[in-house]
Amino acid sequence: MKLKNKVAIVTGAGSGIGRTTARMFAAEGASVVVVDIEKKTAEETVDSIRKRGQDAFFLRTDVSKGSDMEAMVAQTIQKYGKLDILFNNAGIDIAKPIVETTEAEWDRTLNINLKGVFWGCKFSLPAMMDGGGGIIINTASILAHVASPNQAAYSASKGGIVALTRQIAYDYASYNVRANCISPGDIMTPMAKNFFDSCEDPEERMKFFTDRYPMKRFGEPSEIARVALFLASDDSSFITGQVIKVEGGFSIW
Repeated sequence: MKLKNKVAIVTGAGSGIGRTTARMFAAEGASVVVVDIEKKTAEETVDSIRKRGQDAFFLRTDVSKGSDMEAMVAQTIQKYGKLDILFNNAGIDIAKPIVETTEAEWDRTLNINLKGVFWGCKFSLPAMMDGGGGIIINTASILAHVASPNQAAYSASKGGIVALTRQIAYDYASYNVRANCISPGDIMTPMAKNFFDSCEDPEERMKFFTDRYPMKRFGEPSEIARVALFLASDDSSFITGQVIKVEGGFSIW
């Protein structure tokens, strides 16, 4: 029960890393606010938590909209009276070279991936400071640190998250707020499975990706969730402003 009596917001909690982390936080004692733009999948996450006798509720939120994110924090405080943990996890990927990326695609990627983190931090920090401290965890990507074909907008957004996280850690350490980043490699989420299923030769395409990893496999959502739990708990009490790469050795080649 590493998160007993804590209140946590998890964005992008309708599937994949977000869903697995929300379930893990709840199992460790937290009351979890399940945030996603997709109602059906997010409510499935909530149901799976409540069936185990744990506490969660759903808030439909567009993380790219400041008004939605402000309401998310306000409703969390209204229900639970505090906010201890924010996991900014929601994100999208539009894979295109920069010369083929439209302004609309660029803006959508940055608005969801990077501005969503900005909004989450902007509105959560006052509540955390009022409550004596808190923990912010942001999902970046290994592509914040290394290049990969046709990932201009995505890589730019994730690199911005790393820089923003460090700045928040520096500015708010005196308020007992810790902020850290997780940079995952390729994780076998439903989104990843859909991508490979759409390929002409799924097995060949998957082998192309996994061959880039010394461990020769993708990660699992639970392997990211366990790192998020570590960062959300007192086990990481002297860690702030850091990036933890969870990527099977991808960046050591």
